Amino acid sequence: MKASIVIRPALAADIPAMCELLEALFGMEADFTFDPAHAQRGLELLLNEARAAVLVADDAGLAIGMVTMQETISTAEGGHVGLVEDMVVHDDYRGRGIGRALLSAIEQEARSRGYSRVQLLADRDNWPAREFYEICGWLPTALVALRRRP
Repeated sequence: MKASIVIRPALAADIPAMCELLEALFGMEADFTFDPAHAQRGLELLLNEARAAVLVADDAGLAIGMVTMQETISTAEGGHVGLVEDMVVHDDYRGRGIGRALLSAIEQEARSRGYSRVQLLADRDNWPAREFYEICGWLPTALVALRRRP
């Protein structure tokens, strides 16, 4: 990773760049359609939520990668765990260790918060992402994600 790239907490000023990253991410995901207003509102909520963490990879003031994590409670763990979402690095910056640095930083954040586990969701057919996560030490589970609108 280039020395000028730093991993840091996201700021409100990063929202436009993060929305661009989310547009690229949602373009790869079968279950989601990008809506700029929803993305902006979601990021605003995350940035103001104490039980969430939003980190960016910053290159000279521009967010070129991001990862988010939200706290939930696990009855299996008997405590707090983190749900990692929105992990994405701009296409032009992939293959430079930035994704690995973002994951490492979010795992450190989870440890500092006392979480007993972190988990993430990846598209079933996104083999490059799934291989990347496994190389980084993330293990697949037997769980299947289901959803429904209330």
